[in-house]
Amino acid sequence: MKKKSVLGILLIFMFILSGCGTKKVALPSQKEVTDKTLKDVFAKHGMKVGTCVSAQVINNEKLQAMVLEQFNSITMENAMKPDYTLNLEKSTASGKIVVEFNSEALSILEWAKNNNLSVRGHTLIWYSQTPEWIFHEGFNANRPFVGREEMLSRMESMIRGTFEELENRGYLSLFYAFDIINEGWMEDGTIRQNQWTETIGDDYLKYAFYYADKYAPETVDLYYNDYNEQYKADTIAAFVKTLKDENGRYLIDGIGMQAHLFTSDDVTAYLAAVDKLAETGLKLEITEMDIGLGKYENPQAATDEHLKEQGRFCYELIKGLFDRADSGKINMDAVTFWGFSDGFSWRREYSPQLYDSELDPKYFLYAALQIREYSGY
Repeated sequence: MKKKSVLGILLIFMFILSGCGTKKVALPSQKEVTDKTLKDVFAKHGMKVGTCVSAQVINNEKLQAMVLEQFNSITMENAMKPDYTLNLEKSTASGKIVVEFNSEALSILEWAKNNNLSVRGHTLIWYSQTPEWIFHEGFNANRPFVGREEMLSRMESMIRGTFEELENRGYLSLFYAFDIINEGWMEDGTIRQNQWTETIGDDYLKYAFYYADKYAPETVDLYYNDYNEQYKADTIAAFVKTLKDENGRYLIDGIGMQAHLFTSDDVTAYLAAVDKLAETGLKLEITEMDIGLGKYENPQAATDEHLKEQGRFCYELIKGLFDRADSGKINMDAVTFWGFSDGFSWRREYSPQLYDSELDPKYFLYAALQIREYSGY
């Protein structure tokens, strides 16, 4: 009986220990720690700091307030992707591509204008979230693909129409950058095959930048944007060097590094990719940062220790970017987080954001603010 009691006590003790890391550790509020916001800190290094937004954010007073307090740049999470900006009915009636922003996009742009927020455009030419009908005869997905020249004409109409629509509605001056091509390359160094390559060919990539350079104002930087960029750095660097006109002038202004990272990634290796891409002489931006706990195949629980690891990862990453920008090694003018709360992140199972689902600060936030003592060390 005595042995069983000792064993029972031991098992209970082990159970308690196993749960210690899962208890949420309350960090002090940001105002208790610093009078600086994210936009204050990033401005010291010549950078805007942004987040992605949707109607969910701008229709919620608390979320609105958090964005306006912390950030000075926004990217629409979905509302400016081709699925949302191309009008099938009007395109069919006119026989050519018609760009028309929906109510969500227009409400976000008006909100940005009223609150002096800068905007990144995301995105024009992408293999995903693009309506199938634009590639087919008569804008009918049940009919054959159009030929190369027709598809080039439609691409030109998409790009011209986007910038004209922004200009006509009085919002173009809000934009400082635009993702012209999103995710055009694979990790093995080959061009991603999709409807654009099938209808136009691999040179659709260069044509997209040719048209964007033709129709976008000089005030809007034109970006190539991609994920897993640390594994594609050589490929992307070689690609962007081909985006020049007959006089050797770049048709592109910058490279967007999405930075959808995990705590299992190597910060040093990621910064080496930053250095490689900086050698092109183009601007760099971090465009969609989130840092998931664990790895893609194995998300970790949001224990205090795992959240500290996330904080340390972010601290070293941001410090590395700031050091490079301050020394002139890289030309980076913006860092954008893909959301700010775990509660409405597209990768919420990885707890990848600055604030938890209750909008309380995490080590991640203080790491981005470069406050080391609250960053998980």
